[in-house]
Amino acid sequence: MDRRGFLCALTRAPFALPLALAAAKARGAAKVARLGYLTDRAGPSEFDEAFLRGMRELGYVEGDTLKIEYRWAAGKVERLPSMAAELVSLKVDVIVTSGVPAAKAAKQATAVIPIVMATSGDAVADGLVASFANPGGNVTGRSLFTRELSQKRLEIIRETLPGLAVVAAVFNASNPATPPQFIETQVAAARLGIRAIPLETRFPEGIDPAFAEAAAKGAGALVVISDSATISHRDQLGNAGLRHKLPTMFANRAYLVGGGLMSYGPNIPDAFHAAAGYVDRILKGAKPGELPLEQPNRFELVINLKTAKALGLPIPQSLILRADQLIQ
Repeated sequence: MDRRGFLCALTRAPFALPLALAAAKARGAAKVARLGYLTDRAGPSEFDEAFLRGMRELGYVEGDTLKIEYRWAAGKVERLPSMAAELVSLKVDVIVTSGVPAAKAAKQATAVIPIVMATSGDAVADGLVASFANPGGNVTGRSLFTRELSQKRLEIIRETLPGLAVVAAVFNASNPATPPQFIETQVAAARLGIRAIPLETRFPEGIDPAFAEAAAKGAGALVVISDSATISHRDQLGNAGLRHKLPTMFANRAYLVGGGLMSYGPNIPDAFHAAAGYVDRILKGAKPGELPLEQPNRFELVINLKTAKALGLPIPQSLILRADQLIQ
């Protein structure tokens, strides 16, 4: 090394070491975000992976700068309150919920820890927030509630089955948030001159009896009202529709993996992905009560042509052309 290089190195040395030590100290002191994750589903799915992808895109690494305490109720909603209490006792930074029962359990467990709903129904009517624009309190997130969807789904079914007079609606009897959704379906059906039959169902044992009852009562089609129980048993629902020769309408494309006929609604993985943004803002200091609830602004029509063929049901060309996805 020449004299100039030696002097430059010597000059930099007193500053370089403290800077390196400071950087190392900053890395070591980086706060680990601790989340609670509460749902009545049985385990991870593409929805939860979409949330994790969102967190990774925002710079969080699970096991490094992100620790998640998962609580899966496996369809036993009565377990949610104790699970929510566990998460509160762990002093997590944010609780992420999926579905109305989980959100209610979390809200009852704490008024302090922020709660981000990855999905919810009518959060105002359910008593979770004061309003969509100004939720107040410690709850915010995504709402998938739109009154127009019930009627739109029925219009699509009637376009497929022009003579449709009776439709059955299957919903989870254990979820207090689903009967109001049936009422929305019933009101929408009446507007269209269709009679709607309620089928309160226990999952999974009540699925086949519900479809048998729908067929016996002359239903020409069946609507499945969405919640964590129905999405967890989408395969059984799709198969029951095929066995009983009942065309089925679901709330979103995720259901059609199980063999349902069609769906119309928001993209659920997108909702979970967006929930990560709420979590990030709260971890950076935002107050949940000041973050408006987001609602979907895009809805997808998906048709399972393989199921239509199995049912011997021709799909109108008008729907084929409007579909966002056709499953062959």
